[in-house]
Amino acid sequence: MTWTAPQITRREFPAGAGEREMLQGWLDWHRDTLLTKCTGLTPEQLVEASAAPSTLTLLGLVRHLALVERTWFRQRFAGEEIGDLYDLERNLDADFDDATAAGAETDFAVFRAEIEAADAAAEGRGLDETFHHERSGKTLNLRWVYVHMIEEYARHNGHADLLRERIDGATGD
Repeated sequence: MTWTAPQITRREFPAGAGEREMLQGWLDWHRDTLLTKCTGLTPEQLVEASAAPSTLTLLGLVRHLALVERTWFRQRFAGEEIGDLYDLERNLDADFDDATAAGAETDFAVFRAEIEAADAAAEGRGLDETFHHERSGKTLNLRWVYVHMIEEYARHNGHADLLRERIDGATGD
């Protein structure tokens, strides 16, 4: 039996929650939305660059967002000294460019593992806790990371909408 991207039950977006629950809830909803856009597709469909001339693929988005989860929550905010998921020194866009059908199932597992690790890195930490972002030279807080991640997913979920519709005509929110 050929692996296909699994069906998921997307969590409801939060309504009337406190700040932390609201941020976590919207982030979870967007995480689930990305996976929903991939549901039922084969590895070959996941690596289809369906909106030429762009080379963007659904699997590239999954890989990219796994990297972004690791980078912002674990490496930058929590200060974990762990390597990158992909060989970014060889290719700055390796998360997008190196996606292969043969690696799809593993890439989905990595994505889910990075979400769990990101949530663990933020668990019990205050939204006002800060870290220094070397590239920008700014001091950022965990609240900023949540807002940035929601924005990152929202933007890429828009890309995922277009890619999925071009692959098999499926649409939805």
